[in-house]
Amino acid sequence: MVAFPPVFGMSAAVVGLATIVAPLAAFLLLGLLRPLRATGTPAAAVAIVAALVSTACAFALVFAGAPREAVADLTVPWLVSAGQTWATLGVYLDATSVPMLAVVTLVGLCVQVYSLGYLHDEPKESFGRYYAFHSLFLVAMLLLVVAKDLLQLFVGWELVGLASYLLIGFWWQKPSAARAAVKAFWLTKLADIGLGAAIVVLYVQTHALDWSPATVQALGPAGATLVAALLFVAVMGKSAQFPLHVWLPDAMEGPTPVSALLHAATMVAAGVYLLVRAWPIFDAAPDVRLAMAWIGAFTGLFASVVACAQTDIKKVLAYSTCAQLGYMVAAAGAGAIDAAYAHLIGHAAFKALLFLGAGCLIHAVHSNELADMGGLLRRLKFSGGAFIVGALALGLYPSKELVLAGVGHAGLQGPLVLLLAAAGLTAFYMTRSVLLALFGPASAHADHAHEAPASMLAPVLLLALLSVAGFALFDSVAPVLVAVRERPHSWLGHIAHGLALAGFAVGFALYGPRRRDALALPGVRAGLAFVRAAAVDRAFQAAYRMGLLAFSRSVAWVDRYLIDGVMNLSAFASQSGAERARRIQTGKTYDYLTAVVAGLLLLAVASVYAR
Repeated sequence: MVAFPPVFGMSAAVVGLATIVAPLAAFLLLGLLRPLRATGTPAAAVAIVAALVSTACAFALVFAGAPREAVADLTVPWLVSAGQTWATLGVYLDATSVPMLAVVTLVGLCVQVYSLGYLHDEPKESFGRYYAFHSLFLVAMLLLVVAKDLLQLFVGWELVGLASYLLIGFWWQKPSAARAAVKAFWLTKLADIGLGAAIVVLYVQTHALDWSPATVQALGPAGATLVAALLFVAVMGKSAQFPLHVWLPDAMEGPTPVSALLHAATMVAAGVYLLVRAWPIFDAAPDVRLAMAWIGAFTGLFASVVACAQTDIKKVLAYSTCAQLGYMVAAAGAGAIDAAYAHLIGHAAFKALLFLGAGCLIHAVHSNELADMGGLLRRLKFSGGAFIVGALALGLYPSKELVLAGVGHAGLQGPLVLLLAAAGLTAFYMTRSVLLALFGPASAHADHAHEAPASMLAPVLLLALLSVAGFALFDSVAPVLVAVRERPHSWLGHIAHGLALAGFAVGFALYGPRRRDALALPGVRAGLAFVRAAAVDRAFQAAYRMGLLAFSRSVAWVDRYLIDGVMNLSAFASQSGAERARRIQTGKTYDYLTAVVAGLLLLAVASVYAR
């Protein structure tokens, strides 16, 4: 372990702290100064400048040339008892946190610049409010990334959930957006109980809150299994693993830039980042990792199947995110944590590109529906071409080979088959989306489509360039960023590429120039109807109405009629007794003297009999 070299003439830890302080200052300025927030574009400029400073600091750390074992630690004691520190608060930089800082800040900056054009029609107050929430989101995510222990990570984790709720529900006047925000908040909070419980168990068993080898050793096999299982519950909620994925497609009700932010490098990535950060605990829990491999692989296939049936371009990409997160979780379950992290970093660039590119298409036709697009490439050459680059990257990105090789090396044939099938379906549904949106006959909505403004187009083209560079230079760049092993050129890679090419070919056959009516194929119409019926979502609703609400009504009946009934009865008895006892008090002296004499006589008689 060695120290980071200086950056900008300062210690690396101070530069890392600046990545958080810049958006925090923007949030405080916009949040506390309403006149500034109500200015609209100037308020946006404050947030964008802060994001630019944060991005510059993060990339300076990446290019500092530090060895992979370098560490920068600027933390202060948080919980101190009997001279011992139980938790810390501050900035911890190492080979895991620094690449993630760069990804989060860059995507955040691109989304903020893009939002200038996408949300230019918003009222000034709403515009400033959006950028205040955006800055809060960056602060929360960066606080999570640089955490040295689970307690600070938990604080950032919960703030990410709060900021996501505010951004998804930005258009709160729309009932669907308000419902989606509440749904995302409560489903992720349900899963977050696992993270809170894991922190409690970890502290009780080890009197520590970190993931160091000493802490894992103190946990023992049984303790590590319990803590890892609880942590994975939180991962399932945040990273939308089956069956806790149902909030993510509904989150598309927020503005498209918000969708890019949530789905690319921030909220959903937080779950996978927790796996990477706390890997020593998961590494000591093989049973949990086996469950992770199966759940991740099934999520990958399930979400890919559902994406094939979507008609909303943003929901296609939403289920695609679920599928790619499934790849990452399966890789972690197989022990290939480096492959999971490499796919997380690469996915951030091309998924942000896809969402922002889709936003350009939506901006052109004022509709999310693929049927309202068509022939857009003729009018939107730059944003349409960038969307194609993102689709190709999603189908062929090299980090998938690392994931498949890791799962295959672990001997997990079942999850491997599911992931290979998902690879073919990924190529198919992206081909379908590209052909329906960009090629073929133009719809009535597309007649007056025009290219996006420069503020939207510049981030899209930058992300397209980064996606191409990442694809071309993967073998040389990935080992530097995330310490992946050399990319295997094995039969698994050939099979994955073959299935992807088959997916492209089937998509082209069904939706290309000689397009066939896919609904005419045997069983396709019924299958699509079943998938679009959202059986998992309906199961959650049924469980809520017939399970949770029915149980709540039963508890309410017991509370109202049994518990309250007993209390009301005792109160009635006390009141009735008091009213009867009050009649004895007549206020007449001779009545009281009579009572005293009668009492004395009774005492005298009682004393005689007592002898």
